Amino acid sequence: MIIRIALRNLLHDRVRLAVTLTGVVFAVVLIAVQGGLFVGFTQATSCVIDNTEAEVWVASRGVRNFDVTHPLPDHKFHQVLGIPGVARAERFVVRFANWKKPAGGQESIEVVGYDPVSGLGRPWAIVGGSLDALRLPDAVAVDELYLAKLGVAGLGDRVEINDRRARIVALTRGIRSFTTSPYVFTSFENGLKYAGFARGQSTYLLVRPVPGVSPAALRDAIIAGVPDVDVFTRDEFSGKTQYYWMFTTGAGMALLIAASLGLVVGGVVVAQTLYATTVDHLPEFGTLRAMGAPGSYIHRIIVTQAVVAALVGYSCGIGISYFLVGLAERGGASILLPPGMAVGLFFLTVTMCVAAGLVSIRKVTSIDPAMVFRGA
Repeated sequence: MIIRIALRNLLHDRVRLAVTLTGVVFAVVLIAVQGGLFVGFTQATSCVIDNTEAEVWVASRGVRNFDVTHPLPDHKFHQVLGIPGVARAERFVVRFANWKKPAGGQESIEVVGYDPVSGLGRPWAIVGGSLDALRLPDAVAVDELYLAKLGVAGLGDRVEINDRRARIVALTRGIRSFTTSPYVFTSFENGLKYAGFARGQSTYLLVRPVPGVSPAALRDAIIAGVPDVDVFTRDEFSGKTQYYWMFTTGAGMALLIAASLGLVVGGVVVAQTLYATTVDHLPEFGTLRAMGAPGSYIHRIIVTQAVVAALVGYSCGIGISYFLVGLAERGGASILLPPGMAVGLFFLTVTMCVAAGLVSIRKVTSIDPAMVFRGA
């Protein structure tokens, strides 16, 4: 009976129902997009770290994030190799550079140079060409999303990086940079050339422990045995980079504030529309009170209305959100809406709608049943 009354209340005024559902859908889409931007930006800042098989990262002293650091001299590499517990250590290069388009003009890129033999730090999600081709001189891999931005059509195109020749031999899909500079993967030797480093230098050392040695234990051993370097486990360095870009720069704080505002605005919109729907049905609730219905019975009707509005509004809103995420992906924006976030948004929507319904309960329970007989 409660569900039937709740549905009839909602369907009695189709226009009001449409307004209510529009408010819920708007709130879901707003929170999903703003939250997705925040999640996408956060993961993009550390995607290279998170997708490498190296459990330990060695950097120059004072590094604050993945993208900007000072070169390491080669003797640090040999010192790390001498630490007990090290199974493999490889040099790694990360440096911003200029990409000269074939038709003229330049773009900023971020060169990532790795050892093709070990594969530590290699690109992932290859959709064209091959990783083996990156062992060749002047060979690079770019993400297909940035082909137009870089002024190229695809495999085989030739360009210049810092006035040195380069040829696209592999394409990736979904490796987004949180900056305006796309990642360009190449071999370590090519990376030295494009970065302008002298032979014997590198940006990071990627280290794997022998079986049975934990990353944390190996990190401590390298700190104790190699002076003047910073050493992190993969998770530590990923978190450090994310924290730097999200909480010490204006861009990250702007996204965090926008995501919070999306939650607040969405909640206000839902509360306002559901409150208006409840107030419109005060005479019906007054009739129930006059018939002897207890306050708890009316409470359940209002909560049921809110849950129904939440289910319908969420279903439409999450569908629209995934559609917008797909459009953003093709446009280059990094918006992520993982399943866990979608599930959390569902419970958040139900909570918002129920809370909005509870706001109007006091108005309903304070109704004088005599209003029905007075024609109010």
